[in-house]
Amino acid sequence: MSNPYEALEPSAFWRSAVAERGPLGLERLWEPKFHIRPDHRIVTTGSCFAQHIGKALAARGYDWFDAEPAPPWLRGEAAARFNYGVFSFRTGNIYTPRMLLQWLKLAFEGGETELWQAEGRWYDPLRPVIEPNGFGSQGELLDARRACLASIRRAVREADVFVFTLGLTEAWRQLETEFEYALCPGTVAGVAFDPGQHRFYNAGFAELRADLEAAIALIGAENRAVKILLTVSPVPLVATASGAHVLTATSQSKALLRAVAGEVVASSEDIDYFPSYEIITHPVFRGMFFAPNMRSVVPEGVATVMTHFFEDQRRVFGAVDLPQKQEPSKKRRVKAGADVKCEEELLNAFAP
Repeated sequence: MSNPYEALEPSAFWRSAVAERGPLGLERLWEPKFHIRPDHRIVTTGSCFAQHIGKALAARGYDWFDAEPAPPWLRGEAAARFNYGVFSFRTGNIYTPRMLLQWLKLAFEGGETELWQAEGRWYDPLRPVIEPNGFGSQGELLDARRACLASIRRAVREADVFVFTLGLTEAWRQLETEFEYALCPGTVAGVAFDPGQHRFYNAGFAELRADLEAAIALIGAENRAVKILLTVSPVPLVATASGAHVLTATSQSKALLRAVAGEVVASSEDIDYFPSYEIITHPVFRGMFFAPNMRSVVPEGVATVMTHFFEDQRRVFGAVDLPQKQEPSKKRRVKAGADVKCEEELLNAFAP
């Protein structure tokens, strides 16, 4: 052998791995580190694309873990309207590593946050649209918050696999406390925007990595056996407050999140990255997996992503026996074809 390239697999070369195969002939995009079996309790949370992963796993018969199921009197569309069965716990979208860390600290270390009141209704700044029209009282809000935190504790402690989809670097924070909001105050519910109290923040690489590592460390402290699977949402920003064009702001945000995921994954055999972002967004796919708005991912895109997921798991670890078709349990009340909930979409209301 005259040089190291002579011993590389065809997948290492663009011509043989990509150009000659075309977008629908690609294979071996993922070398999974650990086996994800149908009987594993799989927790999903994060940006809106995480909902696609949870739904696809549940539809395939995998044990997607619903740690905060809807009460008996809420079913179907009514439950979805109140954000049950969307993620493994009723947090709504968790777009940033800081927001994930914030939720985990509240769940395992305690603490209080500000609460919003407007027109006689109460809103949780961590999840302002989780309850249609807000809560009727502060006590009702806090009871719901406590139930959510309990479900987070249960999900983390009982999970075999914890899937987190990174979505954004941009966020809004309280100026003095550094509390990070789910959405900019004044955009959807609760208090009005106050430039003296609320500030825009666009996290950089070092902070994103530190927050993600701290969140993973907290999860690991509660469950030493859990495996972490990271993904990056391929969905572009709805809007940016950075001053940049939304297209370039999206590129910066996703590039940072992808780089952070790569660095964190390299640090442990118990943390892996699945390339759903690349499958949807890479130029080799010619944008075919986006709807005409060039933002929403079409069902064929989700199906392609999950085909790679299951095929690469099978290739590395062998075929698995899937459970027989059965009535969905509390852990599987998810419709594979249901629309995803993306709170960031609400910012479209402010577009000129």
